[in-house]
Amino acid sequence: MSEPLARVEKPAAGSFSGHRKLFVVFLVYSHESAPAEYNERCERYWAQVDEQLLKLEAKVGAAVHVYHESVHETGDSGLSLIERMNPSSHRMVSRRCAEGARLEALEEQELAAELGDWERFMMLGFGSQKVADLVSDLYSQASRKRNEHAVEVIDSTLGEDEGGILFVREGHRYQFPQDIEVFSVVPPALDEMHRWLRDQAQLAATSGDDEAGKEEEDEAASPVEEA
Repeated sequence: MSEPLARVEKPAAGSFSGHRKLFVVFLVYSHESAPAEYNERCERYWAQVDEQLLKLEAKVGAAVHVYHESVHETGDSGLSLIERMNPSSHRMVSRRCAEGARLEALEEQELAAELGDWERFMMLGFGSQKVADLVSDLYSQASRKRNEHAVEVIDSTLGEDEGGILFVREGHRYQFPQDIEVFSVVPPALDEMHRWLRDQAQLAATSGDDEAGKEEEDEAASPVEEA
């Protein structure tokens, strides 16, 4: 069951006493080569996530377990993996671990590697529909197994009346146990980023159409050489 963040501030912390709680944060990645406007939105997003998480934990209980997509190790080794992947989420995870939370190994390394291999095959494209269907099916199987493993880790480590934070990509297909209260942390900056990305895609598409039209006009205006 998911609870929108806007409704979290109404109930008292006692309303969730004895319940397992999972705070879901969507992963957003900044890049040095990305436009400054994009990276600014990333910074604003993570600042708002941090603020809303603190308010949420103050209401329903602090997180004592941390789960992060693509992390198959615990402790310092796991923190090092996160730091290389996403410095923004690393800052939040490392601070909570310093306060006593435990970073869990969410992934099974072989399953994650298998899924990555199938993804690379799919990106290459196929000449045979039979092979495309086969790879797509194997990818789906690996993805399902990976998701099931992650949920099993959460279910087996998140105890009664405990809270956890899950850092995961948008569009994940995790099916959480019904006795876990799931809170999605979705600050306004996430919607702002989605709008900005859509606008950039539309601008790129319009620019491409204009360039194609210009090329057609140039071809039409070019003199035809006589044989």
